Amino acid sequence: MTSSPTRRGLIYGGVAAIAAAAGLGGALWRHDAGASGGEKLGADFWSRRFDRPEGGELLLANLRGKPLLVNFWATWCPPCVEEMPMIDAFFRENSANGWQVIGLAIDQPSAVRKFLVKTPVTYPIGLAGLDGTELVKQLGNSAGGLPFSFVVAADGSVSARKMGKLEPSDFQAWHRV
Repeated sequence: MTSSPTRRGLIYGGVAAIAAAAGLGGALWRHDAGASGGEKLGADFWSRRFDRPEGGELLLANLRGKPLLVNFWATWCPPCVEEMPMIDAFFRENSANGWQVIGLAIDQPSAVRKFLVKTPVTYPIGLAGLDGTELVKQLGNSAGGLPFSFVVAADGSVSARKMGKLEPSDFQAWHRV
């Protein structure tokens, strides 16, 4: 059974509205470097692997030992899409200093591939799919809203978390991690 374009639009619009409401509802929820407690990520995080849109795998174990910005996003999330150029600029400006950046897409692989053709980024993207929502919750974002970002220091401790669109001030603060 196929659904009409109108019905699909209503379904996608409903999903986007729920995600936006969760994002807006939790936009003030955030922990900065002083409030995150410095908890270290365990083997369950570092053992994860994600398919890449262009093929191959993104292995989190390969990212240990250097500062890491992880950004959860989706193609249907306007604030996610708006912050991607800033994330990409941060990656290009700071990768030579050891910073790593990854984007984990909570979306359909085909939608991510199509989106990245139109809006390419230089940092690695992993396909987290719907399982990414559960991972976001495990990482401290109980609302599951997007976008959601966190920073891991070189020692593996979480030094910052933010739900909601990233701002230039976030990158300035994280640059010192």
